[in-house]
Amino acid sequence: MIERLKALLARGPADPRPEAEPPRPRAVEVGWLLDTDKARFIWPEPRRVKRADPAPTHAKSVNYCPSVLDHEARMFEVTCPIDVRLGFRRDDKGMPVLVNADGDRSSIRSKHLNAMLALVNQREWRHPDRPVVQIITPYVFVSDEPVFMTQMPPISHYQPDPWPGTMIGGRLPIHIWPRQMMWAFEWYDTSRELVLRRGEPWFYVRFETHDPGRPVRLFEAERTPELDEHMKGMSAVANYVDRTYSLLKVASARRPASLLKRKSSAQVDDAAG
Repeated sequence: MIERLKALLARGPADPRPEAEPPRPRAVEVGWLLDTDKARFIWPEPRRVKRADPAPTHAKSVNYCPSVLDHEARMFEVTCPIDVRLGFRRDDKGMPVLVNADGDRSSIRSKHLNAMLALVNQREWRHPDRPVVQIITPYVFVSDEPVFMTQMPPISHYQPDPWPGTMIGGRLPIHIWPRQMMWAFEWYDTSRELVLRRGEPWFYVRFETHDPGRPVRLFEAERTPELDEHMKGMSAVANYVDRTYSLLKVASARRPASLLKRKSSAQVDDAAG
């Protein structure tokens, strides 16, 4: 007994401080992948938003503004995979209809265009005179640490022929809810066609982390069995419940330890350097 007391006294008082967290990498790692087995080559890699402005000639140029530089450095763009001209009309019964305005001259077959497009039921529109169109994309973004991703219009891209409406953005936690992205559009002026051009900026994504000072390292990820199984859990849940964000706790509890694995020979868009 005396020896045990001596040993306890030799240790000193217990340290009340929690154990130090292991150091984190300087950059937050985010992966992207294509959830499709068809026509994968038409879907371009997400890339950092970059401008081709001439070298600034003034010390106070916008090019040197730190807030602008930091803002633009954190945005990535996805370019449009197809050329398409869409029109909107109502049929003889007053039902909304999408029209491929290029007809037989279209570079994409109508069968495959219809598989990508969805005209949202008019009862679900924000406004009775503004149709909502969705295009299904195979893009999935995922992270192993808390990251919220915001999808937004290509705000830094000047369009000489602006879209006849607005892109509908969104925000989601990609560390627990990695799902296929949609491109959604609210059509304000239905007398004008919606023209999308292959290779032009289509939407931006921006990533938010707990530490806003850490840059993002984006690379192509593997679709692992663990990621595939986790994505099945959130597949089509909107058909069964409203406000799917109520399922985030379930997704977090059932999430495996790791979902992110870099694809072999993946190109890294590194902002950490």
